[in-house]
Amino acid sequence: MTGFLVKRLLQALVVLLLVSVIVFVLLHMLPGGPARAILGPKGTPEQIQHFNHQQGYDRPLYEQYGMYLKRLVTGDLGESYKLNSPVFDLLKQRLPKTLLLTVLSTALAVVIAVPLGLVQAVRRGKASDYALTGLAFLLYATPVFFLGLVMIILFAQVFPILPAEAPQGDSVADLLGDVGGLVLPVVTMAFGVIAMFSRYMRSAVLDNLTEDYVRTAMAKGQSGRRIMARHVLRNALIPLATLLGLYLPTLFSGALVVESMFNYPGMGLLFWNAAQGSDFPVLLGVTLVVGVATVIGSLVTDILYAVLDPRIRSVA
Repeated sequence: MTGFLVKRLLQALVVLLLVSVIVFVLLHMLPGGPARAILGPKGTPEQIQHFNHQQGYDRPLYEQYGMYLKRLVTGDLGESYKLNSPVFDLLKQRLPKTLLLTVLSTALAVVIAVPLGLVQAVRRGKASDYALTGLAFLLYATPVFFLGLVMIILFAQVFPILPAEAPQGDSVADLLGDVGGLVLPVVTMAFGVIAMFSRYMRSAVLDNLTEDYVRTAMAKGQSGRRIMARHVLRNALIPLATLLGLYLPTLFSGALVVESMFNYPGMGLLFWNAAQGSDFPVLLGVTLVVGVATVIGSLVTDILYAVLDPRIRSVA
């Protein structure tokens, strides 16, 4: 197990290095370079030259990349020239709120999707299976912004039982203080995840139901519930665990839309406002954080995979 973890950690570090290279390249591909992007079209050639010298952009690329890595290690992601605040501080304020939204919606999706997948697999080919499959396809094919719009119309206007705007606050505790305001953004973000996870769960359960160990357990007289709970469910959760880690970028894209629709004060809304104002340091900072989160999610997935299936540790 130790060798497996060391191998995966080294792979994660390599990928993180590649992510930093990509963000560094994006920084130098900004229209007119970083100086023009930050100083704006009114920046004079003298100001641009002074900025490049001050920031080290007139040095060789390998030196610039070394300086960039040093800044990253110290948490220096640049400064937002629209909000006049360090990007690291902005992300530190917004990231926990986006994590709250993501964790709640994912937890809700898993709690609903796992039983749905089991029901669909057990009742394969029956009316309930077709109905749930059709509903899953409908949810998966519907854009997040349309689902959010429908939720707002239904539950904030036609039946005004929930607020259309997400709770506002400076901390996660402030957001949790208004549970009603969290319902619409969490449910909206969970819809697409439920559709995806339930389909994967159904397929995984069906694959495991045809395995020899299931027939052996049935021949020994074990009940269907016991076989499902102790054998099939554990093995069927392996592809779902994989999907959880690899689904992080998709979850962030959903968070961007949901946060902008419900005015949720998270990282997605920060990215949306930065994109509208061409605040490139913020855009690149968020991109870097998403890349790191994706790598960490993949690493956690590998670890969960190994815990759920010891065969993977021996192969790796």
